[in-house]
Amino acid sequence: MDTIKSLWRLFPKGHLYAAGSLSFVLVATSALWTESDAQSATDTEVTKLALPSADRSSNLSSEVATASAADDSISGDQSADTAANSDVPALDPLTATPYETYRIAKGDSLSKVFSRLGLTQKTLYKVMNETVHAGVLKRIKPQQELAFKISDDMQLLELKYQIDQLTEVRFINNDGQFVSSKEVATPEVRHAFRQGRIEDSLFLAGTRAGLGHNLTMELANIFGYDIDFLLDIREGDEFAVVYEELYLNGQKIDNGRILAAEFTNKGKTYEAVYFDDEAQSGYFTPKGESMKKAFLRSPLDVARISSHFNLRRKHPVLNKIRAHKGTDYAAARGTPIRATGSGKVSFKGRKGGWGNVVMIQHGQTYKTLYAHMSKFAKGVGKGTHVKQGQVIGYVGSTGLATGPHLHYEFYENGAVRNPVTVKFPNSKDVSASKRVAFNQQTGQHMQTLAQFKTNLASL
Repeated sequence: MDTIKSLWRLFPKGHLYAAGSLSFVLVATSALWTESDAQSATDTEVTKLALPSADRSSNLSSEVATASAADDSISGDQSADTAANSDVPALDPLTATPYETYRIAKGDSLSKVFSRLGLTQKTLYKVMNETVHAGVLKRIKPQQELAFKISDDMQLLELKYQIDQLTEVRFINNDGQFVSSKEVATPEVRHAFRQGRIEDSLFLAGTRAGLGHNLTMELANIFGYDIDFLLDIREGDEFAVVYEELYLNGQKIDNGRILAAEFTNKGKTYEAVYFDDEAQSGYFTPKGESMKKAFLRSPLDVARISSHFNLRRKHPVLNKIRAHKGTDYAAARGTPIRATGSGKVSFKGRKGGWGNVVMIQHGQTYKTLYAHMSKFAKGVGKGTHVKQGQVIGYVGSTGLATGPHLHYEFYENGAVRNPVTVKFPNSKDVSASKRVAFNQQTGQHMQTLAQFKTNLASL
């Protein structure tokens, strides 16, 4: 320590101050140089983390790979690092923005939905007026869902509507103008078989067989022209059905149509097969005769006959003999009443003891009458053309009625007929020009039905 002090006294004070200042500058410069290098390294790491994933688009992976290679070859060259980053594309807002799902509630409207999500009515107007598929948005029902992609500045990027398990409609903002697209998935079709025996009712038997409500209703509609399921069903009647099951991605999503069926009623077996043709599709007998008749056997789906056709019946209200020219179907008030055949409404209104009544003229030969309605269906009026199965009114007890029921009459050439027993005319059978195609297609369906029955019997 004494030696250092001796050397210190040998140097002039001015030289010592200059040397000290120079040392300070060198230390400071060294510290700044080290901090700059550290910052450069940090910036390089951030740049690598900010690169978008390679699956954003088909050509993005090659661009990212080029940027990474350039980054690895840089040795502190800031300009080269900047050049590599300039080639990386910006994230696509439509792809990067997640969906926001909105479930429609009772009483909702599109206007309310857009407002709740912070979207303007102008945006809604553009969606509804600039796209060809906007009509589907007018038919949205409660519990259905809409999926929205909304940008940070509250602009609608995309609206997606899954109509059903197979159909999806998308509305996309394309530089301020909306365009739409509709995608329909094609399901895998498999054939299934069910058979059952009537112990109480067709619907309970169908449930036990695993048909479900819709297929049971379809089965009743197919044979409903020949069999009155309110009167003719007997314990021991049997049915067998081959139908379609629809699968998507290996999962069953729904049932398709019935392809072939048979129904044994009171010992007589009826057969039906579906023929798919652009000009003439529907259910026919294996011989090509139409299963569809000009009239349905009953105007109600669920009912019981409370009073039969009887020209010597004693009227329950007037208490005197008065011809009962039709059939009374007892049913709950408000049950839908369907036109048994296509035709033109010749009368709609109130008519004496019939109360609210609708009359339909079916060409020149046939006429049907429906009385005691509680109210008429919307859109039905004098001169209106109605189709077979169309709802024309609802069960009630207007006029001379002791309770809710439908009074139904059937006329042929002006004479009243018993609607339960009258023979109905057939609809159009398979044309001669379609016979070969019919035999090929329906023969396969009937063979499938027979094979299923054989396999089941052998178990």
